[in-house]
Amino acid sequence: MLLTLGFDLAVAAGAMIVANVLMWWTAEPRGAFPVSSTVVSTIAFTAAVAAGFLMLRIQTQVWRHIGWPDALRVMQAVALSGLIYLPIAGLLNGALSQPWGVLLTALLIWTIGLFTGRMVALSRSTQKPLQIFSPVAKDARPILLIGDVPSCIGVIRRLQTPTETQNFRLLGLIDTDGNDPGRAIRGVPIMGGLDDLSNVLDILSVRYENTPWVALTGAARDRKTMMQILDVTSAHGAEIMALSGEETAHLLEPVRPADLLARPERRLSIAPVRSKIEGARVLITGGGGTIGSELARQVAGLNPAQLTIIDSCEYNLYAIDMELTKQFPDLNIRARLGDVRDANRVRDIFQSAQPQVVIHAAALKHVPLMERNVCEAILTNVSGAVNCAQAAAAIGANSFVFISTDKAVDPDNVMGATKRLAEIAISRIAEDSEMAAAMVRFGNVLGSSGSVVPLFEKQITDGGPVTITDLGVTRYFMTVEEASALVLQAGALQHECGNSDIYVLDMGEPMPILQLAETLIRLKGLIPGVDIEIKETGLRAGEKMHEALTYEHETVTDTDVDGVLRVASRAPSSELFDKQLAVLIEAASRRERSEALRMLGMMVPEYGVERAAKAYKDIA
Repeated sequence: MLLTLGFDLAVAAGAMIVANVLMWWTAEPRGAFPVSSTVVSTIAFTAAVAAGFLMLRIQTQVWRHIGWPDALRVMQAVALSGLIYLPIAGLLNGALSQPWGVLLTALLIWTIGLFTGRMVALSRSTQKPLQIFSPVAKDARPILLIGDVPSCIGVIRRLQTPTETQNFRLLGLIDTDGNDPGRAIRGVPIMGGLDDLSNVLDILSVRYENTPWVALTGAARDRKTMMQILDVTSAHGAEIMALSGEETAHLLEPVRPADLLARPERRLSIAPVRSKIEGARVLITGGGGTIGSELARQVAGLNPAQLTIIDSCEYNLYAIDMELTKQFPDLNIRARLGDVRDANRVRDIFQSAQPQVVIHAAALKHVPLMERNVCEAILTNVSGAVNCAQAAAAIGANSFVFISTDKAVDPDNVMGATKRLAEIAISRIAEDSEMAAAMVRFGNVLGSSGSVVPLFEKQITDGGPVTITDLGVTRYFMTVEEASALVLQAGALQHECGNSDIYVLDMGEPMPILQLAETLIRLKGLIPGVDIEIKETGLRAGEKMHEALTYEHETVTDTDVDGVLRVASRAPSSELFDKQLAVLIEAASRRERSEALRMLGMMVPEYGVERAAKAYKDIA
């Protein structure tokens, strides 16, 4: 603070000296230089400047983060300093030479010097010195920013830049480190630390007659810190939004699914995948779905020679095709409408595309629905996977990646059993061919279509209740970005021809669904159990209390990619397998649910005939 005040006073003194010199130089006739007048006016002006700047606390500004509110305050301080000097100049009129002309000239030179110094400091941190003159709309949405100062700097800078889409007005900053209360960054006051959050919200709510939004960035998005913040903000009815330090930080958006994880989001490096995808022909089934479309985006960004997308939903296929065509106009994209259950259509597309890398994301995944639609689950999840794997092997694809699920481990439901059977079938196809196969077991993907997050958010918007099958249920969760990165990593790791392995992401401990629901409620500024009821409905058909990622007999080892684990699983070597598979698919094609379930239970011993029989009774 002393350095900034010292600079401003030094520039003021220099400006007054230069002004006296200029007025003497341009005077006609020019006499002796008025040394005593210059000394008196410089001392008086510097004293007036010190008083004005201290009154408006200009010394608290952080120059490398200065913005339009700071610029306004500086101009106010310049005017105040001039007003303080005026009566002094009047009293010293006899001792000063051309007092009013000198004052105006000094104020002009001083103002230029003040802003030059600040713009140089701003340029060193942002390379955008003129950003100091970007005003903030007074009618913008008021928000309180919470985060560590380094993360807040970029966010504040961009939030103070007018945009056509969003305007926000920063009321203040809560520093998670609790440093420098009373100081300001680009005119935004640091109002205290996390311990002061409740009092700050009370004051702002009274002052602005409305509770501001609370925006989180940097350290505030740490899971533990965010939960601490939510406890306070929900009691004040403050809605939580999120920001990052990235270039899009001026976009204020709801908290991302990744922020709801009970662990840090894993950032898997894309570098090992690039050599696998770049210049290769890639085919993605189910490419219009949540996971499939994210995979298509990531693959498109890795410069493949050709990207073929298959989907049975016309709209989803159209949407991803339009998006990628616009974003990657030079990429050879082939959008093909087709159902993986149609073996002839699958063979036709594969023969035409000649893919080297195949990612099979097409599936039916909703557990209760699959309990009531057994044959459809078998035809899509088993027959569809087999059709694609056989077509890939037939055209000589190098790599086949299959998306499975944690529900394939000791399955209690039809969906899990079909995924487990598909794992076994694909591993057998890989053994009989020159194709490397990788199976990826997902946890629940946050924010995907049909997942609990969109359901809970709709229930909260409707005023509740939020329904949970059982208050003790836990699930493994991963983000869409983690899921798609895991698929690509598995494809890159699996390079041995005729071999197949299963890959999982180290997702930490499973997360209680109750905790997820309570967090989503608090993010809306509401109190669980008070503003929004949480209602227990009982486990649905085929649902477990807890999921697992591997069987006891499976061997889990680390890979070269941190957080990605390889699972070695034994595939049955029964010669009857192919005949049993044909009988199963035939029964499903004829919609013979009883026979289809019996065969499913026989081929997936962990599911078992007894569970299959019970499932049939439940839907009969």
